Amino acid sequence: MVVVPASPRQTVQQRIDALLPNADVLHPEGKGPFPTVIQLHGCGGKGDFQLGWAKVARDAGWAVVVVDSYAFRNITRLQAYATVCTGMHLWGRERAGDFYAMMEWTRRQDWANSQRIAVAGWSHGGWTALDGMSMAPGQEMASATRLTDLPEDPLVGLAGAFCVYPYVGVGTIAGSRGTRVDVPIKALVGTQDVIVGSRTLLRTLERMKTPRTPVEIVMLEGATHAFDEPKAKDLRVRYDPELTERAHRMYADFLKALAAPVAMPVPARAPGG
Repeated sequence: MVVVPASPRQTVQQRIDALLPNADVLHPEGKGPFPTVIQLHGCGGKGDFQLGWAKVARDAGWAVVVVDSYAFRNITRLQAYATVCTGMHLWGRERAGDFYAMMEWTRRQDWANSQRIAVAGWSHGGWTALDGMSMAPGQEMASATRLTDLPEDPLVGLAGAFCVYPYVGVGTIAGSRGTRVDVPIKALVGTQDVIVGSRTLLRTLERMKTPRTPVEIVMLEGATHAFDEPKAKDLRVRYDPELTERAHRMYADFLKALAAPVAMPVPARAPGG
């Protein structure tokens, strides 16, 4: 029997220290502080293709933190497929502790713009990001993530979320309750995705409650789950380089829009002024 233990009860700093040795951090050229995006892999683990997405973000002017949620938990790929991908262990709400910890670490870095942090999640990583954006600060977050000293609001500085074939089905908080944080959310959904669904996923995202800004949904015709992963070993998925390139462009455009300065309204000039 394959068993994966629950996340240990930790302080935020302990979680940061556990995640950093296996995280990839990329910086764009130039002088910071840079807007920074935190990338959360799917249930299969941090594959090489994540660095391809990270380079797209870097070329768009963003620093990138690619998180590995499995290394410190000693979760092998076999264990991940058997337990995490099946929903037996490490639900999105629990893994959101990794998201919160990396938010805290990013806010402390001199090279990072603490008011321009985004999150990007693939499949289980999308579940993690959206549930992390749905939980109430305080006891709910602490209980779900097993982090004992979370800041008053771990999502201070969050500017947006980019989700690729996210899971928002049974067991998700975002799928039933909606999100708490009012930031732009963009989701890519494959019309041929039989793992997280296509029509069902679309309907859930369309009716997902948000404080004000609805989820922007892009349907990718012909895309399966993990369409962007060349080394995926699943008969239900098919790598598509053209769709991957298109998705990369959307990622870059989304991040560039988040980094753009907000135009301040020009006061009307008084008559005769």
